[in-house]
Amino acid sequence: MISKVYSATVQGISPVLVEVEVSSILADTFSIAIVGLPDAAVREARERLRPALRNSALQEPLGLVTVNLAPADIRKEGPSFDLAIAVATLAATDQISSPYLEDHLFAGELALNGTVRPIHGALSMALCARESGKKGIFLPAENALEGALVSGIEVYPVESLAQLVAFLRGETPLEPVKESFEELLNGRPETILDFADVKGQESVKRALEIAAAGAHNLIMVGPPGTGKSMLARRLPSILPPMTLEEALEVTQIHSIMGLLKPGQHILTERPFRAPHHTASNVGLLGGGSTPAPGEITLAHHGVLFLDELPEFKRTVLETLRQPLEDGFVTISRASGTLVFPTELMLIAAMNPSPDGKMPQESRSSPRQIQCYLGRISGPLLDRIDLHIEVPTVPFRYISSNQEPAESSAEIRKRVIAARQRQIERFKQSPNIRSNARMGSRELKNFCNLNADCLNLLKMAMNELQLSARAYGRIRKVARTIADLDNSDEIQTQHIMEASQYRNLDRQVWSFIS
Repeated sequence: MISKVYSATVQGISPVLVEVEVSSILADTFSIAIVGLPDAAVREARERLRPALRNSALQEPLGLVTVNLAPADIRKEGPSFDLAIAVATLAATDQISSPYLEDHLFAGELALNGTVRPIHGALSMALCARESGKKGIFLPAENALEGALVSGIEVYPVESLAQLVAFLRGETPLEPVKESFEELLNGRPETILDFADVKGQESVKRALEIAAAGAHNLIMVGPPGTGKSMLARRLPSILPPMTLEEALEVTQIHSIMGLLKPGQHILTERPFRAPHHTASNVGLLGGGSTPAPGEITLAHHGVLFLDELPEFKRTVLETLRQPLEDGFVTISRASGTLVFPTELMLIAAMNPSPDGKMPQESRSSPRQIQCYLGRISGPLLDRIDLHIEVPTVPFRYISSNQEPAESSAEIRKRVIAARQRQIERFKQSPNIRSNARMGSRELKNFCNLNADCLNLLKMAMNELQLSARAYGRIRKVARTIADLDNSDEIQTQHIMEASQYRNLDRQVWSFIS
């Protein structure tokens, strides 16, 4: 007899519906064959299936059993097909018959005693169930709340194969779980990192506020010990909360990679990724024999912090140029092409010379400084909107017992207000969420400059010898500064402040020109 149930797999971060077909033929010898491009973990389901059935008081299949995972040209990975294979096998041997087999998905890993273990990518599989027109999905109990984030489908928590079979036979009830998105997002945990703890560095805090308000990229250049890393790690505390759509996208990516903590089924905080400077192209960009997301995709809708920027391999840094511009990265392999989202804020930090001092004060030779700074290419710098010098903090600030600086909560209120203006501005362009993502059309419509602003920007362009890309980025930053000032028009003071965030690279990099 032949039976069919449905499951799902994930290609990159996109779910794919999989038909699990089982054919059972009586014979003197027993064997199970799994076809349809299974990996080792899928093929090992043969060894888990029989003990799980036996320990669930269910009849083991006899004879020749063939499991086909269709479509056969897509590679199937992981143990999440165990539950679907078990259910299809039971249906093929006439042990169960239920309408749920046709209009629901099944996903879960089987233990030898018949219990159902959690899997990666449950949210993507629930999305697949909705997109394919199914009524619901059966998931491991530990993944059920994650799947319940998808509206419009039923998500049933399964603790064991015996429990699922009893429900499919109509012997015991099993209620679908429900989850409230709004309650989860409103329960934003308090962060222990606060800008109130940072003494001095007001100019850097201002630059970080502008970056957060417009989702701009930023680089900090300064000697060691000036607080570059400390400031960067406090940036998430002033970022606006994620929307429901953003939270789903971020959770989906982290679920696929198995990065959700036990009991955590949604990410309410924007991700902050800080890879080590020894990261490879694949680690940062994504890829591999079976393409998987890299750090830039894990930082989607959040922050990618690259500390000690010149210590990264130049080939690795150059791979960032297109994803920073496009908001996505394309990984091409012989088996196909995958696209991963990369809408992120790049925050970089570096010393101005090998020994940490400014080039004019450094004891390193001009050749050493030239090689050090030359690791950061001009095209990459052009894609970073704000360049800020982080000076040494005077002793009077370090030793004083003055009142704490402005808190992250206060800064965050201004950032949220500025982002709200951008949401209203771009409500006709759903793919644009912030000023940093504006294209040429949006620049023309929303960043018009009066004669005084144009003359001021012309002077800055000539004096700093900036590129056409830098011209557009200054206008974007000026638009964000105007939003923070609650101004509908870009004024000269906004252009002046935006322009000053482009001269640091000329001060430092002019040393090697």
